[in-house]
Amino acid sequence: MSNMNQTVQPVILAGGGGTRLWPLSRENYPKQFLSLDGGLSLLQSTLLRLNGSFRHASINPPLVICNEAHRFLVQDHKNDIGIPPGGILLEPVGRNTAPALTCAAVYFQEADPILLMLPADHVIDDIDGFNKAVSLGVELASQGMLITFGIVPHRAETGYGYIRGGASLSNGAYRLQEFVEKPALESAENYVRSGEYFWNSGIFMMRASVWERAIKKFQPDIYAACEKAVTGGSRDGDFLRLHRESFVACPSDSVDYAVMEKICSPDNEFQPVLIALDAGWSDVGSWSAVWEVTEKTVGGNVFRGDVIAEDTESTIVYSEHRLVATVGVSNLLVVETADAVLVGDMTRSQDVKKLVTRLKTDAREELLNHRQVYRPWGSYISIDNGPNFQVKRLIVKPGKKLSLQLHHRRAEHWVVVKGTATVTIGTETFELEKNQSTYIPVETRHRLENKGTEMLEIIEVQSGDYLGEDDIVRFEDDFGRHK
Repeated sequence: MSNMNQTVQPVILAGGGGTRLWPLSRENYPKQFLSLDGGLSLLQSTLLRLNGSFRHASINPPLVICNEAHRFLVQDHKNDIGIPPGGILLEPVGRNTAPALTCAAVYFQEADPILLMLPADHVIDDIDGFNKAVSLGVELASQGMLITFGIVPHRAETGYGYIRGGASLSNGAYRLQEFVEKPALESAENYVRSGEYFWNSGIFMMRASVWERAIKKFQPDIYAACEKAVTGGSRDGDFLRLHRESFVACPSDSVDYAVMEKICSPDNEFQPVLIALDAGWSDVGSWSAVWEVTEKTVGGNVFRGDVIAEDTESTIVYSEHRLVATVGVSNLLVVETADAVLVGDMTRSQDVKKLVTRLKTDAREELLNHRQVYRPWGSYISIDNGPNFQVKRLIVKPGKKLSLQLHHRRAEHWVVVKGTATVTIGTETFELEKNQSTYIPVETRHRLENKGTEMLEIIEVQSGDYLGEDDIVRFEDDFGRHK
């Protein structure tokens, strides 16, 4: 089959948790939404990476697959950089990469494009090198091959899985021989010396129909569940909601385990291929990886925010809210946020996930949210709380409004500190200017709207015997949350 005029359908997996980048990464604001250099988020960089061109192929707008809880974050990050709508597929629960790719294949079944599946939270510096490797992938995928991209290793790394290439198929492409789990250091050194092994990037490419055929053969339960989830799903604006019960029933498995490892045997009917990718790739999976891919100061340091350092070497300091000062230290990682501070040895950065396990066991709020919590209409920042009261700063984007709602167990006081608020309380609607305030009694329908062109900021004081976010009844909502 000719590779002329092929269609590439990017499938961006944005469901990761990024636990090893805590406290910057939280469950409700995970790694893919972070801007580690003060510019674009990792998701935005991934989306813009696909604005280029692949040889002999057109590129469709990307389909992003994410957890339902992150749908508005994905939508905002796409809209902020002008990415055209390509659909946002919502998973009710995480089921790993094989079901995600299978749902995409079923969804695009009729057009049968070449699927390019890539994680939303990786860094690739050399876009030309990336485009060249993907263009080779288009050529081979159009011939029915299943492709994984192997990162040319520049050191012995024990934090990545490896894949081994066999006979050369063309310049930069090899028969895929095997997958290897994260190795011990001695094995990793042997792999790098051999020249046959590559880091497993988690990037895959194949025609939709070829993946369907493979997943049906090796994992029929996954295919059956995903087909039901897609065909029984529903569209909600930009969002494509999978059928909940069908997807919850789907087995959890990765692309590697579900199919790719199984087709490495020489007697199978599929053609597994490894394409070498040498393009400044990193999965930025830990703070030491962030340090590696970031431009450093004299002394090999990475500083973000308000940092003063004296006699400091090979250290990373992220400061979000206050001055952080270091003196006489090396190989440290220090991350300061509004509600948590992490201090650790750079060589132990992989062990941050152990702290996250502790946070989960203790049901700590710091696992889930930052002090600033994002909503589709804007965000709120928790300022103070105590028995029977809570203080928040609400930030409402221009043209956005909160749901028409009421609370059974709390009253609210609103003070406008920036912009003009359009307020509905009961049957009355009126405007509040800066320095004006109002009161919303318990059991009263109310709504807040920003009709202006600048951010609206409100100080909200809640009072009552229960202040949880679940004490809310929505009657109308622009974002479909009342359904």
